[in-house]
Amino acid sequence: MSKPLILVTNDDGITSRGIRKLVELMQQLGEVIVVAPDSPQSGMGHAITVGDTLRIYPTDIFPGLDAYKCSGTPADCVKMAKYHVLADRTPDLVVSGINHGSNTSISVLYSGTMSAAIEAAIENMPAIGFSLCDYTHGADMSHLDEHILKVAKEALSKDMGHNVALNVNMPAIRNESIKGIKICRQANAKWQENFDKRIDPYGREYFWMTGNFENHDKGEDNDEWAIANNYISVVPCQFDMTAYHAISQLNDEWDL
Repeated sequence: MSKPLILVTNDDGITSRGIRKLVELMQQLGEVIVVAPDSPQSGMGHAITVGDTLRIYPTDIFPGLDAYKCSGTPADCVKMAKYHVLADRTPDLVVSGINHGSNTSISVLYSGTMSAAIEAAIENMPAIGFSLCDYTHGADMSHLDEHILKVAKEALSKDMGHNVALNVNMPAIRNESIKGIKICRQANAKWQENFDKRIDPYGREYFWMTGNFENHDKGEDNDEWAIANNYISVVPCQFDMTAYHAISQLNDEWDL
């Protein structure tokens, strides 16, 4: 019986520690192909390259594996993988990450990690974005292996749903073990930005975006609660952003 084909990508770049860990784990489950950005692409969201060239080159960064570095965004990488690298094959699973930092709540919209997974979902390929809620460069990932493998095995063996990508966020290492995995909804939380005005060495103004994360959600069924309570959160995501609840209101109340 042939092994499942697993496409691995990310937004932190093909040389990141997170993708190396994910590649190592996915090799336990199937045949792995890597197509990832040649440089960090964090915060790119679902951007695609439309006004510039796209370049893709094989790389030996993962010995024994077919791996490619791409000049484009995370979404570009999935497109290039499907229509160029794997033109005659379809992955059984697409995994993105492991991202250095949280992609809970509103961050899913800005995340290159999740945009790669959503791009796969658009093509109806089962997809998972993995993020570690630890922004430090040398973040400890030793506690993640069994949980990542568990979620990936479930995705390979069972139906995830049509055009769905899973947003998986994992707590940073603590003194206690991870309590479990929870299927959640996206929390009602957002970043409240500030723009710090500064002066460069030539006397010109520039701005540095700062801010604070504000969680307005008091529920215990969302991803922010799960992470705060040392659970792994799994949020099923879709690319259809229609506000269905507003359709009848607009039809009834607006004079269009």
